[in-house]
Amino acid sequence: MMGKFPTFSRSSTVSSALPGYLTLCLALLVHRLASAQFKVRGPERPVAASLGGEAVLSCHLSPSMSAENMEVRWFRGKFSSVVHLYRGGKDQYGLQMVEYQGRTELLKDDITNGRVFLRIHNIRPSDNGQYTCYFQSSVSYEEALLELRVAGLGSAPAISMEGHQDGGVQVVCQSSGWYPQPEAVWRDHQGQRLPSVSEKTSQEAGGLFQTETAIVLTEESNRKVSCHIRNPRLNQETESVISIAELFFPRVNAWMVSVWVSVALLVTVIAVASFCFWRQYHAKETLRSALDSEKEKLRSAMKQQKADYEAMKELGLMRARGYAATVTLDPDTAHPNLILSEGRKRVRYGNTRQALPDTPQRFDTCACVLGTEGFAGGRRYWEVEVGDKTEWYLGVCRESASRKASFRTTPSDGYWAVWLSYGKYQACTSPLTPLPVSVRPSRVGVFLDYEAGEVSFYNVTDRSHLFTFTDTFSEMIRPYFRTGYDASPLTICLVLAQTGGTGSTMS
Repeated sequence: MMGKFPTFSRSSTVSSALPGYLTLCLALLVHRLASAQFKVRGPERPVAASLGGEAVLSCHLSPSMSAENMEVRWFRGKFSSVVHLYRGGKDQYGLQMVEYQGRTELLKDDITNGRVFLRIHNIRPSDNGQYTCYFQSSVSYEEALLELRVAGLGSAPAISMEGHQDGGVQVVCQSSGWYPQPEAVWRDHQGQRLPSVSEKTSQEAGGLFQTETAIVLTEESNRKVSCHIRNPRLNQETESVISIAELFFPRVNAWMVSVWVSVALLVTVIAVASFCFWRQYHAKETLRSALDSEKEKLRSAMKQQKADYEAMKELGLMRARGYAATVTLDPDTAHPNLILSEGRKRVRYGNTRQALPDTPQRFDTCACVLGTEGFAGGRRYWEVEVGDKTEWYLGVCRESASRKASFRTTPSDGYWAVWLSYGKYQACTSPLTPLPVSVRPSRVGVFLDYEAGEVSFYNVTDRSHLFTFTDTFSEMIRPYFRTGYDASPLTICLVLAQTGGTGSTMS
């Protein structure tokens, strides 16, 4: 007789295995989430760097893991103030701040272990301060804050004698090119600190500091002193020494000199007052006649000054026209709503956005276009017909100036321009500068003097000068046009420099 074996159903087998399967999935999910978490670590102490040199900022992931496929962003203050950006496996320079362009390098030799280094070249005073190192993976992100301290030694102190003061000799010590603000100290031949009579520190262009301190030396005090200028961050200093000979000290009692000078002045004032009083009665008619003559001379001088001013205005415009240049519009930079003429001399705003490739050189938010020609030297002049447009911008910009998203049309952002907006003519400085417009310009002239660092604007309608920017150029400069949102065009004109005429327009 055959024995009976127990039978099991498929449903009972699945039911018994389900809890184990769920437990395994949950464990794998928790392991994955735990492994995706990380911290960003930076140096515990500030990083020191010298002016003109290099700085290397480092940060790494903890625990160690590869960051090749992460976004690594170095920024200052705001998330959008990008110093350097690594994303998608390569460096991205499109969003980098202008002041760091061409000066940063991300060292990725150890990126597979989550460690990166940012090298900044040609250190400037503006590089001083805090930086944020930011890592972002597909599921998490973290950041770390670190500080860069910039320092630089200035010039050797220059000591000079500025004359007699308070019965002694005033000696002035000057030095420049320091960062951060230095400390100035006078010391005698034994190294003891001496009190100064004045101290003045100012910040030069580029952020460097200049300091000046003065001391008065008397014959009874120290004749040999030294001026010490110290950088507190580097704890280093430079010094210069001066020794004043006995013959330079005043020998006359200063108090007696002041008394005799006061007496002499008093006698002179009394004599002059008496003479004027005696002459007053006898000189009334002569004075009246002289006043009438002076008034007439003044009127003539004012007329001549006005004539000279009008001639000077014409001379400036005529000089600029002697450097007339050919300027055309670059379609590769034009905003998709701009419509360029066939000859690339006229541009207007259209309501339909054209399907154009979004290249790095194309403006994507403002209705702008650049000139095809770029200038890296010499003098160039061109004229633009603005007609009755209610809004326009004209000027020049750096080749590397931002053309994406929102940007400011100011010299600090690489734009030198004037505009008409809301009925006001202004130069795009920070803050804005109103322009002296007495006659509405229907045509505007732009004159670029590259070596002199000048961009001048003229109202061709009344031949007057509007404004001149002064700066320093170090890269290619291109003409800049912005139409506003009305349909009227901007037209580049043909300049007849030889005859001094007002020129004609070209399509």
